[in-house]
Amino acid sequence: MAWQFWFGMSLVLMSVLVYGLQIIIFNNIHDTMFYFMQDLAFIPITVLLVTLLINRMMEIREKRVLLRKMNMLVGVFFSEVGLKLTKKCFVFDQQPNVLKEALLAQAGWRENQFRQAGAEIKKHVFHVDSRHGDLEDLKEFLSCKRQTMVALLANPNLLEHDTFTELMQAVFHLTEELEYRSVMMDLPKADYDHLSVDLARVYKLLGQEWLAYLLHLKKEYPYLFSLALRNNPYNDNASVIITNLVGEG
Repeated sequence: MAWQFWFGMSLVLMSVLVYGLQIIIFNNIHDTMFYFMQDLAFIPITVLLVTLLINRMMEIREKRVLLRKMNMLVGVFFSEVGLKLTKKCFVFDQQPNVLKEALLAQAGWRENQFRQAGAEIKKHVFHVDSRHGDLEDLKEFLSCKRQTMVALLANPNLLEHDTFTELMQAVFHLTEELEYRSVMMDLPKADYDHLSVDLARVYKLLGQEWLAYLLHLKKEYPYLFSLALRNNPYNDNASVIITNLVGEG
């Protein structure tokens, strides 16, 4: 901060010297003071333009750049972890078709349809039972992906993405719960119920974040959106093989 103070003082001193030279050379204090007051009167307008307009435009641009960076990380997560984790969660869901129907996104969906689907997920009552799936397989999968998730969380851009950070915390919590149990068979009912709650939390957040990610791709990257639709984990008939060439993909 010291250099900024002295830099500011030097600018003020230069301004005073210039005004002083103007008075000495032209010997006209009246005109100098007149133009000085004009410049002084324009300062509030300058502050208004810089702080409220230009700075606002720069903030909007920075947010767009940050959003793209964050969604790149979200894309890496779903490619490396999220898609397979979603499919593994289906096994524990006693009513998987309800959620799959809500998340059966189509190429022609508008933004309000994505919003509506997200609202349906938020109010959906999940029927997840940790006893109706292979917890040992889920444990091994999440343990193998731990380093990938740690690397994602180390990126400072995620600090601005509250919903994705919440998802990552939920996944890490489920990973630790499973890793702390050396045996996944014949657990007490209360323990299975506890794991069911942890599974449901991850399952729900996965759906919400997947929808938000799809909407971002539809707006910014149509070709990535096309691939994401063809690899939608909520669509049992999804296939990356293109049979009809429609649009960009």
